[in-house]
Amino acid sequence: MDKLKEQYNNLGIDEKIYDYCNNVESELKERFDNIDKTAELNQLKVIKAMHDAKVSNECFNSSTGYGYGDIGRDTLEKVYANVFKGEDALVRSQITCGTHALAIALFSNLRPGDELLSPVGKPYDTLEEVIGIRQSKGSLKEYGVSYRQVDLINNKDFDYDGIKNALNDKTKLVTIQRSRGYATRESFGVDKIGKLITFIKKLNSDVIIMVDNCYGEFVEDKEPLEVGADMIVGSLIKNPGGGIAPMGGYIVGKKELIEQCSYRLTSPGLGKEVGASLNANLSLYQGLFLSPTVTASALKGAIYAANIYEKLGYNTFPRGEEMRHDIIQAIELRDEKALIEFCKGIQSASPVDSYVAPEPWDMPGYDDKVIMASGSFISGSSIELSADGPLREPYNVYFQGGLTWPSVKYGIINSLQKLYDSKLVIDSDLC
Repeated sequence: MDKLKEQYNNLGIDEKIYDYCNNVESELKERFDNIDKTAELNQLKVIKAMHDAKVSNECFNSSTGYGYGDIGRDTLEKVYANVFKGEDALVRSQITCGTHALAIALFSNLRPGDELLSPVGKPYDTLEEVIGIRQSKGSLKEYGVSYRQVDLINNKDFDYDGIKNALNDKTKLVTIQRSRGYATRESFGVDKIGKLITFIKKLNSDVIIMVDNCYGEFVEDKEPLEVGADMIVGSLIKNPGGGIAPMGGYIVGKKELIEQCSYRLTSPGLGKEVGASLNANLSLYQGLFLSPTVTASALKGAIYAANIYEKLGYNTFPRGEEMRHDIIQAIELRDEKALIEFCKGIQSASPVDSYVAPEPWDMPGYDDKVIMASGSFISGSSIELSADGPLREPYNVYFQGGLTWPSVKYGIINSLQKLYDSKLVIDSDLC
């Protein structure tokens, strides 16, 4: 037995599972090489942005109180604006999560009587209460903002006729969710988003187009602002935080829109001038620097997982051979026990809290019980190895993250080991 196989065996991986997964990996070399090339390009992009902003050791100092004159905070926002090709950026530890960042962007740029349009169907679960699709105190609906959506055709194509009919004089902002969320629809590439933006802008050049960029940063060699989006929004405990950022979110885009966002985050008249960085600056810079290669590891993991489970007869979204536009891999496990065992495999492969077992629970913001596996250095960080899914048919698991390729590879192999131990996968499946 070679040393690598022996070490996997020490971690509880059966030789048959190892050999099966190793054969799958050997077929993916060219795909992985292309991912590394994209990571290199994006890494150089980040370095150039840091050079242009004159990032210095002084930028890693912290501020307290009001945070006036925080050079590190202000310089970091220049770096983000440069990397993502925006006029300005709001990058703050005070933004608690991606949903919070989206809520800031929406509430700051919509007014009573305006209408919000989603041309990609229903948004991610946690945004439903922000909008008012599900009843919630303080929603946009309560403030007199109406909502309209146009569903996708065949779960993947934009309904251009439907979008044209939905746009009206009240439409102020269009939100495009790049990633799939808890759905099996396609994630959208930057070029495809660009075509949709061009179509909408020809019908109404004044409408604001916001892209929920969560899970998509650095997957491709360009970002949505480069194809006409007015704002992009994301979380720092996903791709751009590189597994180092301890909290936070970002909004990048047109200057006047970012100014509106800053007034919503803090206060009218104060905007970006306040907001102490405390001790977060160093982590936010270092996380962004590492993000392209960390994202590449997560992307390899998604492709690896798809190919492993697809060959076992499971439906995967996207399919193993498809192009990738985010780091999320959905697998239709078709069985509640399989969903739970998969998540147990991810949890027990994690570097933190490997000894605990995830259990389904009533998580705030979700309509169904959700099981989440995430033994992460940063609590809830979904750029780190994680898997989750709602306990509803067809029992899809949504797998993402992994700070290094070896760690994400082990996590996927261990998820299969758990299904094998539970006899949900048998020897004949591995032939």
